[in-house]
Amino acid sequence: MQKYTNLVKLSVGTESVEGLIAWQEMRRAELPEALPRHVTRMWPKREDEILQGGSIFWVIKGLIQCRQRVLRLDEVIGEDGIRRCAIILDPEIHRTTTAPKRPFQGWRYLKPEDSPPDLTPGREQEDALPEELSQALADIGVL
Repeated sequence: MQKYTNLVKLSVGTESVEGLIAWQEMRRAELPEALPRHVTRMWPKREDEILQGGSIFWVIKGLIQCRQRVLRLDEVIGEDGIRRCAIILDPEIHRTTTAPKRPFQGWRYLKPEDSPPDLTPGREQEDALPEELSQALADIGVL
């Protein structure tokens, strides 16, 4: 059995999974490989665990709502000369069951057993519940 870990990150300014998809598609046109990426100041110390099957789980409007598989971590040197980490992502976004997540800075590790599962096949295209209802159900452990 592979030992892997995930990351969780706020998708700042994103209103929905569709908004995240649209933003990444727009940005991908500007990138050499056309793969989505997230650039961060900190390099994950648990890189080996992440690269053994980990994903980045996106928090949108206070709820984990989707994930993307992490393909690799690339070094990026900014115009300021500072070394950063580009988290290179699989373009496919997997919707997950929602899970509440309080605001935080940067990214955090997320154990597989604490990660919300993907939505079952056939449910990916269902209309999302209203945000308030989804949050209330997640708060009481139904979602």
